[in-house]
Amino acid sequence: MSREQRGPNEKLGAVLALAGISNAGLARRVNDLGAQRGLTLRYDKTSVARWVSKGMVPQGAAPHLIAAAIGQKLGRPVPLHEIGLADADPAPEVGLAFPRDVGQAVRSATELYRLDLAGRRAGGGIWQSLAGSFAVSAYATPASRWLITPADSSVAREVSPGESSGAPLKVGHSDVLKLREAAEDARRWDSKYGGGDWRSSMVPECLRVEAAPLLLGSYSDEVGRALFGASAELTRLAGWMAFDTGQQEAAQRYYIQALRLARAAADVPLGGYVLASMSLQATYRGFGDEGVDLAQAALERNRGLATARTMSFFRLVEARAHARAGDAQAAGTALKAAEGWLERARDGDHDPSWLGFYSYDRFAADAAECYRDLKAPRQVRRFTEQALSKPTEEFVRSHGLRLVVSAVAELESGNLDAACEQGVRAVEVAGRISSARTTEYVKDLLHRLEPYGDEPRVVELRERARPLLMAPA
Repeated sequence: MSREQRGPNEKLGAVLALAGISNAGLARRVNDLGAQRGLTLRYDKTSVARWVSKGMVPQGAAPHLIAAAIGQKLGRPVPLHEIGLADADPAPEVGLAFPRDVGQAVRSATELYRLDLAGRRAGGGIWQSLAGSFAVSAYATPASRWLITPADSSVAREVSPGESSGAPLKVGHSDVLKLREAAEDARRWDSKYGGGDWRSSMVPECLRVEAAPLLLGSYSDEVGRALFGASAELTRLAGWMAFDTGQQEAAQRYYIQALRLARAAADVPLGGYVLASMSLQATYRGFGDEGVDLAQAALERNRGLATARTMSFFRLVEARAHARAGDAQAAGTALKAAEGWLERARDGDHDPSWLGFYSYDRFAADAAECYRDLKAPRQVRRFTEQALSKPTEEFVRSHGLRLVVSAVAELESGNLDAACEQGVRAVEVAGRISSARTTEYVKDLLHRLEPYGDEPRVVELRERARPLLMAPA
């Protein structure tokens, strides 16, 4: 439905012409974006004609979905005022800011935590309450500000009793320890059961109930640094879990706030880790060049600071982005550097706790994905065999992803039987976890198998995958 009628919305008409979107095309895109957020919308070309020729303003999230749909086509964010819908409900920009001031950074992060709760109570989490679409350009300002100033000068905070709003008047190291323990537990659940598992989804609740009151309390500079670091870890985890469940808008907002909190913590390696997560998201979404920039930002500030294993991971993420961008030479150079850093790593190194997942197995798995993107099946098979040589119950999702990559390599090498065999194993693993990303990998494999659709082995695999593909997101 639409609200009041005005004169023709010439701005919307002009932007639609610029983007090359028809009325029917916009209606279809808006309906699809709404469906991704659990909304049932039935706009058609007549609806769009009313918006343009009569200036009618659609209700609810529709104005923001219109902006998101056009923004996807143009490849950049589209504000409401550009399409003549500035008088609609204000677009929620929560979580996209990277404030220079520490106090404003605390408000930005805690506001995001509160909004996620409101969204979940409405029936779908931040990805429904925030209607905007993922825009890789939103990472430009956070990355540049972090590069220029990776640490705040002081984060000490004093709150008077009348200002505390229920926050503890004094935060101590024991409070911070609880957040770090929560982050460690969440990492284990995420790896084993996927970002959509209910135990993993408790992270946003932990941020709202535990982290936010502490951030709004009083603390010394020393305790504050530790508090910001623990909060940054949890916030990055919330972003990673949103990313794994296909909620790209929520992931982007959490990542931006995690990077800002890491700057307040003066933890440059952790900031690099957040940038690496941003890079992986950008690469996964098809923005290889931007993924390279984000990974190189992580590398640049960590030279001489991060451990060898940490630097290896950052170079590996850079290689993933180069491969997605189709630059085989740059990807090979980055992979060689990543392997070299990994060989220099020693058990006695003081690696950060959040890097516990990274070993040669993970290096081999990502190297295989690089060569998959570069269409080099022989190299994919070599690295996948190494990645699968030590199956573990601790990293179930990763094991499932590796099986799919192995199946793709076998298929591209002409080994249909082996591809289907690995595909069946991947489907079995995917059925045990809650990970939209793993499901997308399986869908990609099935798409590649379409030319062999009548083969009994392919039919069997498709049938085995049907419950997985029909499960609610």
